[in-house]
Amino acid sequence: MNKILELREKRAKLWDSTKAFLDSKRNDDGILSAESTETYEKMEADVVNLGKEIDRFERQAVLDLELSKATSSAIRNKPNDILDTEKTGRASNEYNNAFWKTMRNKNSSDVQNALQIGTDSEGGFLAPDEFEKMLIESLEEQNIFRQIANIITTSSGDKKIPVVAGKGTASWVDEEGVIPESDDSFGQVSIGAYKLATMIKVSEELLNDSVFNLESYIAKEFARRIGTREEEAFFIGDGTGKPTGIFNATGGATLGVTAASATAITLDEIMDLFYSLKSPYRKNAIFTMNDSTVKAIRKLKDGNGQYIWQPSITAGTPDTILTRPVKTSAYIPTLSASARSIAFGDFSYYWVADRQGRSFKRLNELYAATGQVGFMATQRVDGKLILPEAIKVLQMKI
Repeated sequence: MNKILELREKRAKLWDSTKAFLDSKRNDDGILSAESTETYEKMEADVVNLGKEIDRFERQAVLDLELSKATSSAIRNKPNDILDTEKTGRASNEYNNAFWKTMRNKNSSDVQNALQIGTDSEGGFLAPDEFEKMLIESLEEQNIFRQIANIITTSSGDKKIPVVAGKGTASWVDEEGVIPESDDSFGQVSIGAYKLATMIKVSEELLNDSVFNLESYIAKEFARRIGTREEEAFFIGDGTGKPTGIFNATGGATLGVTAASATAITLDEIMDLFYSLKSPYRKNAIFTMNDSTVKAIRKLKDGNGQYIWQPSITAGTPDTILTRPVKTSAYIPTLSASARSIAFGDFSYYWVADRQGRSFKRLNELYAATGQVGFMATQRVDGKLILPEAIKVLQMKI
């Protein structure tokens, strides 16, 4: 049996046992004793840990599939066929080889000539196309927001996005009466590019070791560092020197529900949030929240006595709340006074704009005294919610 499927079924059975225990130990007021609460929390923690283990296995499966691909293609062309598949620019093998020779400090005039294609405005070199694709894929693995948002690529300058601000209407008119004009009104949302940077240090001995996979190391470190900062900004960024996040009061999602408590939520409030979103957006909507918020929701039941949180038993599909997928992030505020703690909506209306070309620069002198070489990686990115009504948030009582 597939290991991932086995773990999913195990988690589903454990959750059924946890629910049964919770139902059997509640008193008439629906409250657990201190001893039962401790037991329940241990069982719930096992459910959570199994979920994390499933995520790890799924990421490993994706990696195994990628690494199992053939490194070369079979020659199927006839000898007299004209080959017109040579890549150019930053996609060329020449540029790719020159880039990594420079990163390893194996300079020559040929190398520098090849790199003129990808010199950026800040003195570094733009990442080769294939490597940039690897970086983008790594960022998506590290950053859950990139999995649910709409990703676009811009070449330079601000991008103006036209948005319909108001809809025209139809009217009843008398026979031969004048038909009133009613036009749509339009606005614009501007997406720019904020600079995100990180510094990576590698020892000279390790760098000169031909066995050391510099490309993979930089891609993973870049993804880990940049991905976490991106995710934080896309959720709670204030728009000052960084993107504007979903949960930001200005420029973020619109308020759907205000909870009656500062530290707890009810089923009715989750339902109100669900239906505060217009039905066209609910078709592709998802819930996003902190893990601690999921923990609170796991105890809530619907009118039929069914728990509204349901674990996934199918590989590649997320857990659900009210049949809609749920994603969690450590950067989403927890259940606390005045905090916006849950977002529900169609996240494809949040646009992440990548400025084309990520830059890398080798720093030979900065860490020379310690026998290390620095690598500076920079990226320009912005993110904005194009249509605020597409996502609703639940705010806790002030």
